[in-house]
Amino acid sequence: MSNISILVADDHPIVRDGLIAVLRTQADFDVVGEAGNGREVVAQYVRLMPDIVLLDLEMPEMDGVEALQALHSRFTNVRAIAFTAFDTDERILGAVRAGANGYLLKGASREELFRAIRVVHAGGSLLEPVVATKLLHQVSQSAAEPALPESLSAREQEVLNLMSRGLQNKEIAGQLFITERTVKFHVSSILGKLGAGNRTEAVAMAAQRGLVDLDGV
Repeated sequence: MSNISILVADDHPIVRDGLIAVLRTQADFDVVGEAGNGREVVAQYVRLMPDIVLLDLEMPEMDGVEALQALHSRFTNVRAIAFTAFDTDERILGAVRAGANGYLLKGASREELFRAIRVVHAGGSLLEPVVATKLLHQVSQSAAEPALPESLSAREQEVLNLMSRGLQNKEIAGQLFITERTVKFHVSSILGKLGAGNRTEAVAMAAQRGLVDLDGV
């Protein structure tokens, strides 16, 4: 199995160097590039095509959200984790809507960071509990009179429950004794019914509507 290639983006060189040093303690991680601003993120991604982008949000020239939007406009399988000091509702929602698959605060432990990278690389999504709470609050505030989503099937509800636990498609397939392709079909249907742009937003919207319980995750 090949290593997980990672592009690290942070505008503070000391922070960036520290992150790279920590990531290189893991045998299955391979830091292939680094960037100090959003434009460098886009350029480095195009050149290196890393598996994961570990992305600060507050950067010069082009911030992290703008960089994510630029990448998703060109590539279909960008997997990115926002790793930032910012925990405001607007920042979190903006990053998730731009396509972030995970959102970690810089106070997270290295074990949480390692797990987030592995989960997102495997096709899952991950939010810290405090981040999930803030995201749910913002979704609730911004969704005045939300239209009820089309009902999920029993199988889709099972898949959604496992998605909310951060399980990847392969793990969901194993839990439900179905093929990974079938899981992908159900995930696509869930996103469509909830009106979500990605798995992370789908889980947040589902929790806001009472379809899943993140407190028990």
